[in-house]
Amino acid sequence: MSPTPLRLLPWTTPEGNPCYLSTDSSQSRLSLLADDVEADQLDSGEQVLGGARAVLRDPEAGERALRFALTRATESLEDVLRVAVSRGARVEAGGG
Repeated sequence: MSPTPLRLLPWTTPEGNPCYLSTDSSQSRLSLLADDVEADQLDSGEQVLGGARAVLRDPEAGERALRFALTRATESLEDVLRVAVSRGARVEAGGG
């Protein structure tokens, strides 16, 4: 039986390094927590996208609003990319 591939978790260490999970079950407590965090990150990304679009539509938006929107969009994109990489690796491994 081949070893279960490591799952990239949707958070990093305090130093910004990736965290991985080794488990035989996609239903383990930590796997389910990671699923919930991924869902929250994707929801947050949708909200940030809506806010960024609103700022971009506002011709009166100042530098502070633009910088805030771009900062949040960058953070959200980083989260969404991590989720995509993690899910892609699980699909390739057949682990759902």
